[in-house]
Amino acid sequence: MNKTYALNNTHEVINNRAVNAFIGASFFILATALGAYVRIPVAGTPVPITLQTFFVLLSGAVLGRKLGILSQSIYLAISLPFIAGPTGGYFAGFAVASYVIGRMLENKNAHLLQVAASFAAGIAVIYTFGVTWLVYMYKMTIPQAIGAGALPFIAGDLLKIGAATAIYMKVAKRAGMIFNS
Repeated sequence: MNKTYALNNTHEVINNRAVNAFIGASFFILATALGAYVRIPVAGTPVPITLQTFFVLLSGAVLGRKLGILSQSIYLAISLPFIAGPTGGYFAGFAVASYVIGRMLENKNAHLLQVAASFAAGIAVIYTFGVTWLVYMYKMTIPQAIGAGALPFIAGDLLKIGAATAIYMKVAKRAGMIFNS
């Protein structure tokens, strides 16, 4: 007998929270790692543009604060051998940013500006960690570190915030059902 299986109108989801958590965290660990390979050097700074921050933003929003920080902390632990360079502070900021974003979006009905603001706060956290790292590890002055570690990335990060906001607004309800129920 042939049986046809179809999702009903409620768009069934896996109801096992542990499975959902594992799949979601694993996805964002992998996506953040792959985002490192999209690397654009920037003149005047040892820090490149990557897509990692895009996935960090979405990890906190989609997974929530607990799973978001978990995914980025595991990514940080896996990446430890590679973070001795100028990007080390940014890596450390990924986990905190994901948590902050998840915390800011705990309101299940966040509107567009709240989502964008949470992503901007996450970027600010990443910049803070990255610039601080450049000051202490590379003996830059604060203005030098801001000039090398934040200013060149603002335009690109505004684009990432816009794209992440658009994506999150489309998946927020579903993500809440899967990861935060």
